[in-house]
Amino acid sequence: MEPMTDRELITRAEELGVSTSYLNWRKETVQVPAGTLRAIVDALGDPPEPGRPEPGSSGPTARPRVPRKRSWGLTVQLYSVRSRRSWGHGDLRDLADLARWSARHLGASFILINPLHAAEPVIPVSNSPYLPMSRRYLSPLYLRIEDIEEFQLLNPAQRQYAEELAGPLRAASSTPDLIDRDRVWAAKRLALELVHAVGRSPAREADYRRFAEREGAELAAWASWCALAEQHGADWRRWPAELADRDRAATLTASSPLAERAEFHAWLQWLTDTQLAGAQRAALAAGMSIGVISDLAVGVHPGGSDAWAHQDMLVRGISVGAPPDGFNQRGQDWAQPPWHPQRLAAAAARPLADLLGAAVRHAGGLRVDHVMGLMRLWWIPEGMTPDQGAYVSYDHRLMVGALTEQTARADAIAIGEDLGTVEPWIRRYLASQRVLGTEMAWFAREPDGSPLRPPGWRRRCMATVGTHDVPPVSGFVTGDHVTVRAQLGLLKDPGGERKGSELRLSAWQDALTAQHLLPAGPRPPAEEFTVAMYGYLALTPAVLVGVSLADAVGDRRTQNVPGTSDEYPNWRVPLCDSEGKAVLLEDLPDIELVRSVVRAASAFTRP
Repeated sequence: MEPMTDRELITRAEELGVSTSYLNWRKETVQVPAGTLRAIVDALGDPPEPGRPEPGSSGPTARPRVPRKRSWGLTVQLYSVRSRRSWGHGDLRDLADLARWSARHLGASFILINPLHAAEPVIPVSNSPYLPMSRRYLSPLYLRIEDIEEFQLLNPAQRQYAEELAGPLRAASSTPDLIDRDRVWAAKRLALELVHAVGRSPAREADYRRFAEREGAELAAWASWCALAEQHGADWRRWPAELADRDRAATLTASSPLAERAEFHAWLQWLTDTQLAGAQRAALAAGMSIGVISDLAVGVHPGGSDAWAHQDMLVRGISVGAPPDGFNQRGQDWAQPPWHPQRLAAAAARPLADLLGAAVRHAGGLRVDHVMGLMRLWWIPEGMTPDQGAYVSYDHRLMVGALTEQTARADAIAIGEDLGTVEPWIRRYLASQRVLGTEMAWFAREPDGSPLRPPGWRRRCMATVGTHDVPPVSGFVTGDHVTVRAQLGLLKDPGGERKGSELRLSAWQDALTAQHLLPAGPRPPAEEFTVAMYGYLALTPAVLVGVSLADAVGDRRTQNVPGTSDEYPNWRVPLCDSEGKAVLLEDLPDIELVRSVVRAASAFTRP
């Protein structure tokens, strides 16, 4: 077959929903290279025959819960929030305890956590919660071992062994040392295998069987993948050819010695699901009106369980990311395969709906990372750089409808992370479907570049000062965000970026002074600047205000530097104060900055 002409290529791309041009962050029109279009068109192949949609699946049939009363809550990276009893890694008991304390003593209405998605069952364990092996299932790293009912059945020698495993990890929690997931998982896995071996009571066995029956084939696939990953490695693309097919592999696993290991991993999911449900119950019982807000990553690891189990729904040879913008000037490649738009539509988006339903099952809300991905995604062909990508469209009514249907069914709120390059119609459509947006202070600007004045902020949004991808306020005030990115080679003009950062800080200081949140004069210490920034959020009409726990304790280091992998310890930074000293859950009541920030953030002046 002769290759398509440029005109035929453009026509074919547009038929498949591939944009041939786009507006960049400078509002300039950029033409997509022909090589990019050709690679994406080839990857999409011939569209499938349209399926017969299920009743009500052609568009939104229900809408999420509406948060009518203004409220605030904490935003946390749960793995970084440790206590004296956690094993070197924040866990679901820590979540429950933080929810209770912040609700009863601070008046918090919710607690937004990072994705708890499942990682590899083998070492090395991936650090990023946003590049999981499965988005449907949870990481057993978040289990509190001692809260498992069967733990009480261990004999004294076995309990002593568990304590010996936990001891060094608990000691590490009191230090500012980076979180070592490999070490944590090695210890927890040994303890969990010990607990698993003691068996379950009839009542507990019945509960486990009900969970397994509810999850059905998806749990069986996850458990099989885990058992096979322990034997062949955590990338199914490198497995023997006969294991590439999920159903055939599951059959082989069920009739082999691996069946016991598969059951172990299914059991872990039951435990994790149970403890997450308990954390949400604790949050609501303590007085939170929303409780836990879970977070859904954009995609999954291409070698992981979800990619293996749903090969027909994902596109090979393509990864998703983001085009260059003001903060990430080289663009981003998230190394995740995208949904196939036409195949997902032919399936009436059921795989997506099932995933969303699982994500919000034990939560009062769901934050969808890069929510624009329900409408369009930036596709990067294999071998190309992020700036050589193109936008590919999805059936936004079908995709957003899946989100609103599942959150409405759970009586939960829906929040879309809509930061970055966003076309106005996207935000309008999401708002019409009662999906809250996200406003971040550092990126909220007037047309002239100055900080967006409080009346200009959206009401139907969650307002925050920053996110996990930018440093805490203290890091901005000290200039750490420029220093780190310059050292990593992520800035084309470090000197210009530092000057620009100083100008932005000065503009913010002026804005805070104008609102009587800071006195006129020299720049105040970072703690005062932090309190003032949260006071500014309280002046906006935003229905939800998110208070970063890292900001509230004076932490300076960012959790993640986009565009890096091993160059920076992404997702391994424990909660620390301004001096770099570890902050444990038990320390929070004695930190005055926490209360000052909360008072400022919750001083709502609008109805």
